[in-house]
Amino acid sequence: MDRTLVAGLAWTGAAKWAVQILSWASTVIVARLLTPGDYGIIGMAAVYLGLVQMVSEFGLGTALIQSRDLDDTDIARIGGLSLLIGLTLFFVSALVAAPIASFFREPAVRPVVVVLSATFVVTALQVVPNALLARELRFRRLAFIESTEALGQIAVTLALALAGARYWAIVCGSIAARSIGTALLLSARRHRLAAPGRLSELRRVLAFGGQVVVSRLTWYAYSNADFVVIGRILSTAAVGAYSFGWNIASIPADKINGIINRVTMPVFAEVQGDTAALARYLVRLSEGLAYVVLPASVGMALVAPDFVRFALGERWAAATLPLQLLSLHVTVRCINAPFNQALLALGEASQPMRVGIVAVVVMPALFILGATQWGVGGVALMWLVGHPVITVPMLIVHTARRVRLPLSRLGGALWPAVAGTAVMAAAVSAARVFLPSDAPVGVRLAVAVLVGAATYPALTWALFRGRIREVAAGLGRLRD
Repeated sequence: MDRTLVAGLAWTGAAKWAVQILSWASTVIVARLLTPGDYGIIGMAAVYLGLVQMVSEFGLGTALIQSRDLDDTDIARIGGLSLLIGLTLFFVSALVAAPIASFFREPAVRPVVVVLSATFVVTALQVVPNALLARELRFRRLAFIESTEALGQIAVTLALALAGARYWAIVCGSIAARSIGTALLLSARRHRLAAPGRLSELRRVLAFGGQVVVSRLTWYAYSNADFVVIGRILSTAAVGAYSFGWNIASIPADKINGIINRVTMPVFAEVQGDTAALARYLVRLSEGLAYVVLPASVGMALVAPDFVRFALGERWAAATLPLQLLSLHVTVRCINAPFNQALLALGEASQPMRVGIVAVVVMPALFILGATQWGVGGVALMWLVGHPVITVPMLIVHTARRVRLPLSRLGGALWPAVAGTAVMAAAVSAARVFLPSDAPVGVRLAVAVLVGAATYPALTWALFRGRIREVAAGLGRLRD
């Protein structure tokens, strides 16, 4: 199981980052071929479709991975229920497409919503094979399928954009990607479908899935409340500055959490009866994440002034403080992920749901306070201060108690990364202070990055050589 966890993380991570590089390049090319108006139409449709996408699966895939006592008939009925939900959402979306287009005063939004809502049906067919492959820990096959799906989207979108299809290039690229993924999943892990029958017989699965959906919806609500507050209280320029900071700071969190969520849930569910194994995995994952994410997030916070000036120019100076504060919060978001997955694997979807409910009440109020008192930087500060106050006791501490993981053991695992990052931060700060004030901003940025990249591994090795050797030896044993 240890080898499976490491291999799963490696295959999933390699696939996601390789495709991401191509995706960034394709996005730049497509953006030069399309107009802002084309992206605006897609963005208007995405406001509705993004929200519905979060509930379209109804947590059935997660429930299928977690529940180990479902027979073939139960699985077939879950597949049938998923297809029924997908068809229902498609027809509902087709009905509301016209009102959505009227709300945005853009007729082109209507056909886009109708066509893209077909992905709900296609995605519904993925639920069972996707969950079964994950439950069987076939991460290499899943990585191949997801990479092929992403490459298909890139190819179709780019080809149609070059052909002058405008916003339909993005629409068709999305449809093609889901279709390719579904075909590959059904080929890799076929399973029959059956009528859902009496839903009371799937009560436990539906209750679990419902709690997962509530967690997702509350996250969607409070993670977008900051943009709403800034737009309402401050200004459009403030929204733009904050959006840049959020997007850049979120890159590592989004990618790392995507990898963690894909791999850890099936592995944790496989050993859900062994709390000692779960505790060991949580310690190792937290330590590994801290080694990578903590220096990267602190480093970005330190070089943000020069990075913003170099990348965007002086007119984007307002994005500096949000980028710094949101970057510091990234480590908390990443370390939260495996603890959330551990609770789901244990069948405790109710606790992540409670975290989301508390956050959806508290965080918007904090955002309003931050915006009125300190502007756009105050909103970012609330993420750094308020979110950990909610998630650390309700998620990390709760999970640690559930798997009998002493917090001192967790803190000891995090300490090397914390200490090494602190020394690195001091070295980078000193380098920035001693550089001539009239040095080109590109030079200042390069020197700071080089100092951080050189000092962190060297100082961490010097201070915690024994611990690093122990971790390296453990990884070596996992490969055997």
